[in-house]
Amino acid sequence: MPRRGRLWQSADMGLDLARLLAVSVFQAFDVDSAGRILGGSDEGGSMQLVEISPDGSAVALTALPGPCSGRYLSGERAVVVSHDEGGNERSQLSLLRLPVAAGPAGLADLEPLVHDPRYIHMLADVSAGRVCYLTNRRDGVRFDAVLRDLATGTEETAFAGDGGIHEAVASPDGRWLAVGVPSAMANSDQILLADLTQPPGPGRLRALTGAGEHASQERLQWLPGSDGLIASTNRNREFTGIARYSLAAESWTWLITDEERDLAGWMSPDGSLILVERNDDGASVLTLHDGATGAPLRDVPLPAAGCVTHIRMPDPHWSPDGRAIAMSIAAADMPGDVLLADPATARVRALTSSARYLGGGGPALPEAHQIPAPDGELVPCLVYRSEDRADPGLAESAVLVIHGGPESQAKRNFNPMVQALAAAGHTVVVPNVRGSVGYGKRWYSADDVTLRLESVADLAAIHAYLPKLGVDPARAALYGGSYGGYMVLAGLAFQPELWAAGVDIVGISSLVTFLENTSAYRRAQREREYGSLEHDRDFLLAASPLTRIEEIRAPLFIIHGANDPRVPLSEAAQLHAALTARGQECELLVYPDEGHGLARRANKMDAFPKAFAFLARHLAS
Repeated sequence: MPRRGRLWQSADMGLDLARLLAVSVFQAFDVDSAGRILGGSDEGGSMQLVEISPDGSAVALTALPGPCSGRYLSGERAVVVSHDEGGNERSQLSLLRLPVAAGPAGLADLEPLVHDPRYIHMLADVSAGRVCYLTNRRDGVRFDAVLRDLATGTEETAFAGDGGIHEAVASPDGRWLAVGVPSAMANSDQILLADLTQPPGPGRLRALTGAGEHASQERLQWLPGSDGLIASTNRNREFTGIARYSLAAESWTWLITDEERDLAGWMSPDGSLILVERNDDGASVLTLHDGATGAPLRDVPLPAAGCVTHIRMPDPHWSPDGRAIAMSIAAADMPGDVLLADPATARVRALTSSARYLGGGGPALPEAHQIPAPDGELVPCLVYRSEDRADPGLAESAVLVIHGGPESQAKRNFNPMVQALAAAGHTVVVPNVRGSVGYGKRWYSADDVTLRLESVADLAAIHAYLPKLGVDPARAALYGGSYGGYMVLAGLAFQPELWAAGVDIVGISSLVTFLENTSAYRRAQREREYGSLEHDRDFLLAASPLTRIEEIRAPLFIIHGANDPRVPLSEAAQLHAALTARGQECELLVYPDEGHGLARRANKMDAFPKAFAFLARHLAS
């Protein structure tokens, strides 16, 4: 990317895979009171920090060996940078002073802030002169929330956890730290409050929700007077809404709810407004609400060239003065862009234009389908197909692209592999099987522990529906990463007669060995979802594709990162060894500088065309 300039260039590109993989996407990590956005751009091959001015001009801030993210340091022209090594997810924190003096900063140009490559240090909160980060350096397993004074370098362990921590945010007056931790049930959280005026120990903690509640509770944000906070939660509800907690009353009240859709909310710094997202089957509908009453005030229209748009990670950020909101968005025809919204007028401006990289070819737009399962459930699916198929020999073939998680959702976003498969001639089906979020608590709980194979059964229901999409069911393949990789392998193992091929990216081949060998800090978290080695080993073994290795007869293509801390490389290695020992067609690609998935464009350019050709070879008529 040039040192300065706009973040896009026109190009005459068709929708072949190599060109789709070269499409650059942009993210918004933070925004300051001048309307400058701390963004991310992967034009250089991995996600690096850039600073985007309100007029769309940009300055490249980092050129680190791997992807990074960051936040502005409140009250200073500086950025706290989060970076790891080779995708190992052991994030380290450094300081970058602005403006950058002589081109994008490398590692040697950063000021070390919190460094110990043996452990994880995740940036949780930034305030004037202080950061809060989450670290497992106590024993490599349990996480603590640590407050660091940037002027003196002194640190205080504000909260010592018994396991994971997914967020922590300090109150404006500095007295309280609100912490979100996993609770006993899958996909559920507990909110705890630490009184920093009290000495460390149980006496400084207050539980704002119960440890055994079946509720997702996220996006903790303090009211400006430090007298309460808001959260996006589904406590005692099917769908997530916005609730407010009062410290004085020690009680929760609902501010904004919807009886049919999940909501997420982000409050302005002065508490007067809340930006609310309604998740409408993978599309985002944005509205500004009154911060005190929750009443809707005005819609915030999102741009979309030909398809509905959704908010993508990271979450929207308000500027410190509340006069701007920075957002990351995506759609099938909008790979990933940065928006700047004016909350006073609800006017939204796109500061980047990733669609320019698509050139003359038009992407396939998603069709929404509700596919019936034998038990009467309906499986939400997005279907992509091109009107101008490049290879007639791929007509009537299908590829099911299954998301990871499982606590995730296939949204109406841009996926280069999906677009390339559709342009080549495949019908691409992207399902939200049981366990997916975005459709209420009942749906995302429908695959927990001993219900695991219910989600695999959804794949068979989708297969039975393929003729209605004009697909030959004998020419259907599975493709997925992480938990989606498990689903690929489970489909091939439990439904061997249905699938012609599979592509597994960093997938789980055995739930038992995965839990035994995953990073220790992740084991307790994942056992809530999959079941525990102590109590559920027999079921975990029975639900593992490796247990049914003799049933797998479809050719398989495997991609894995050598540094994966979530699904260890051993999951791919043992599967590949077992299949090749039987003479089964099975190819394994391992990338030494990757972790859980492929983050570097060079590796994507190597791996995905090979997977693309593999699918074409096995699905051609």
